[in-house]
Amino acid sequence: MTTRRHARWRTLIAAAALTLAPAASWSQGVVNSNIGRLVRLSDGRRINLRCSGSGAPTILFEGGFAADSQAWWKVQPRIAAKWTACSYDRAGYGASDPGPEPRDGAAVVKDLDETLRRARVRGPFVVVGHSAGALYLRLFAARRPRDVIGMVLVDPSIEHQDRRFEQVFGPGAGSLKGAHDRAVLCLAAARRGVLPSTDSKLTGCGKTTNAANWQTQISEADTLWAGTSDEVAAAPLPDRGIPLIVLTAGANYANAPPQARAYALSIWTQLHQEIASLSSVGQERLVPGSSHMIMLDRPEAVVSAIEETIAAATKRRGTTR
Repeated sequence: MTTRRHARWRTLIAAAALTLAPAASWSQGVVNSNIGRLVRLSDGRRINLRCSGSGAPTILFEGGFAADSQAWWKVQPRIAAKWTACSYDRAGYGASDPGPEPRDGAAVVKDLDETLRRARVRGPFVVVGHSAGALYLRLFAARRPRDVIGMVLVDPSIEHQDRRFEQVFGPGAGSLKGAHDRAVLCLAAARRGVLPSTDSKLTGCGKTTNAANWQTQISEADTLWAGTSDEVAAAPLPDRGIPLIVLTAGANYANAPPQARAYALSIWTQLHQEIASLSSVGQERLVPGSSHMIMLDRPEAVVSAIEETIAAATKRRGTTR
């Protein structure tokens, strides 16, 4: 590979936003209120929990970087028609109060665990995580090994993803510096009360005026490939035989030249196959025609994976009791 081609492909990878997406895109098309049940934690903070439907298992959704519970607006109602389905806003996002820093995986999962216990939302759980949210749910599964019976990871992030990308594409690939710098800029603007703004430098802030949101994004970005990744790397799956489906977006690099697109997708697929191999029955599946936002582009693919995982988990529990 020539140096020039290497640099061009590295730029494409950095711009692909495999882990991140504009915050404004999460709730596009949502018409229902984002307020569910505000669950008060032991330190007085409130976490917004949105549960619907009934019946076991409980399907627990975790959004990606900067996402709140509305990320699942196309998927949760379909799942709630048959089972209990719960999504929530992490501390600092949506209707939830901000939390103490750092906002690493350990802090996120501690909040989630306490929220479910205080709301008396019981397992067993099939957990569904998108992007960076997949890292958080892998930690949750390690924390609640008896309760998590199945997993669906939607175009998931990889622990120490920056290191893995740099090994292939060179320095800077997979860096979250852009997300960090954007959040710093938007935080300052939010504190000045100038958001939303028509200033070209602030268009990336969208309509998010809450300073706590931007502060949370900074902390999550700073810890995602550091503390959070270290925690995930040290946390095993609760069971080597747990049903696990990993969905890979097939059109992440749609605007790249064909050769670069195929190469980048092959690397991303290999990383997802590594995650799937954590379970002896894990599967990695390509979702054609979808961007990173599979739950918005191809919600039926996510619903199908959840239904299959529930069936496998239910059958497995029935034969092991």
